[in-house]
Amino acid sequence: MSAPDIRPTTEADLPAVTAIYQQAVREGTATFELEPPDLSEMTRRYRALIDGGYPYFVAMLDGRVAGYAYAGAYRPRPAYRFTVENSIYLDPSFHRRGVGSMLLERLIAECEARGFRQMIAVIGDSANAGSIGVHTRCGFKMIGTHPSVGLKFGRWLDTVMMQRDLGEGASTVPGK
Repeated sequence: MSAPDIRPTTEADLPAVTAIYQQAVREGTATFELEPPDLSEMTRRYRALIDGGYPYFVAMLDGRVAGYAYAGAYRPRPAYRFTVENSIYLDPSFHRRGVGSMLLERLIAECEARGFRQMIAVIGDSANAGSIGVHTRCGFKMIGTHPSVGLKFGRWLDTVMMQRDLGEGASTVPGK
């Protein structure tokens, strides 16, 4: 497999991004969203992230969007302004090919360049070994599990919390 071209997402990529996410909503447990958002809603979400100064990338492989990743605010209060939460979704035909790790590595580097200090992964379903493995390989540490907090497909699901320092992490205070 050739390496994917990982580049900033454009609005022209959003139909493919939407299709990937819709499938994840309909068939998977990585997201606890129950109704797949349409292109209009995904475009609104994309613009909000870009306008907020957050990175959003696609991985192009074999002429297709193989997956995407973005970072957004972990929480809205100002004290959290140096902490981001990441999201990664792949077209299932590109699973287990290293695309998720490459997207996450690029996202980490870009978040560090933008001055963020912590990255949080909120992984849907504690059985999601693929996502947990990708985050572990990229330097995330397990910080906890929220048992049975989501109900999807008629069963209770956990969320797994993982965290990684970005740049200097908490060893210094930004701007000092």
